Amino acid sequence: MRLSAQNHPYQDHVVPTPLVAVRLYDDHPAIWCKLEFLNPSGSTKDRLANFILSKALRQGEVEPGGWVVEASSGSTSIAMALACAQLGLRFAAVMPENVSRERTLMIRSYGAEVILTPREDGVQGSLEAAEKEAESRGGFLPRQFSNPDNPASHRYETAHEILRQLPAPDVDAVVSGVGTGGTLVGLCQGFIDFGCQPMPFAAKPIAGNTLGELECCSFSGKIPGVLDGLSQIYRDAELPNLVEIEVDDGQALEVTRQLIRKGFPVGPSSGLNYQAAIQASETLTEDAQIVTVFPDRMERYFSTELFADC
Repeated sequence: MRLSAQNHPYQDHVVPTPLVAVRLYDDHPAIWCKLEFLNPSGSTKDRLANFILSKALRQGEVEPGGWVVEASSGSTSIAMALACAQLGLRFAAVMPENVSRERTLMIRSYGAEVILTPREDGVQGSLEAAEKEAESRGGFLPRQFSNPDNPASHRYETAHEILRQLPAPDVDAVVSGVGTGGTLVGLCQGFIDFGCQPMPFAAKPIAGNTLGELECCSFSGKIPGVLDGLSQIYRDAELPNLVEIEVDDGQALEVTRQLIRKGFPVGPSSGLNYQAAIQASETLTEDAQIVTVFPDRMERYFSTELFADC
């Protein structure tokens, strides 16, 4: 069924984040960027946190005052901590010990608990620890890497917002780094619902020596670990005509710094997405409408390589 961008079942219950045309370089096209860092907790992960937890409460999968336990490298845990504080739930975040201190402080500030797992155990260690914690506490596991409500939050909310905000309600390409896969998969599904035929581009940082704190790159900072099977959402989506774009991680950091100097207080995943969108534009027509996301704010990266020279 083809839906109208003006007539959608989820159109009125969220406040849209801005969509702006960003042009860093005079010789490149403007890219439509969704300013998701303006969500309450400072990232796009607010969408999946509210969507998943509100549904879980309605369906009785978690009771008021109950525990929620999730494995996340940071932004999802921050969003879950805020959502749980608002919904009257208790939250425990399970993360590798090498996450930035800013992130753990933000999570704890909402009254949540932080459980750190050994760096050498990587994402698998955090996932296993979260399973055990949830079982011992009788808690709810959102399972962001496999929960279909993750992409649904973007399919039924973010994609709709974007089409209402674009001057011409059509999307030619969607560009996003892939961690859980929720943003890229959900946006593509949502745009297809509205009759668009977007080309999906998955942004992949290469070199792996400076982007270790990227939420979009899961816990390891290496997109191949996600594409090779970590995210059930991404693996099962089978997006048509998917293109993977490699971006030098040092270049992604430099683009992030340029965005910050332009007044966008973003983290490294925004630089990755923007640079990938520029590279994607080289394969598309001159008038193509390209959409990407600025996923989170810069404050959670102050102790990372992004601000090493400040």
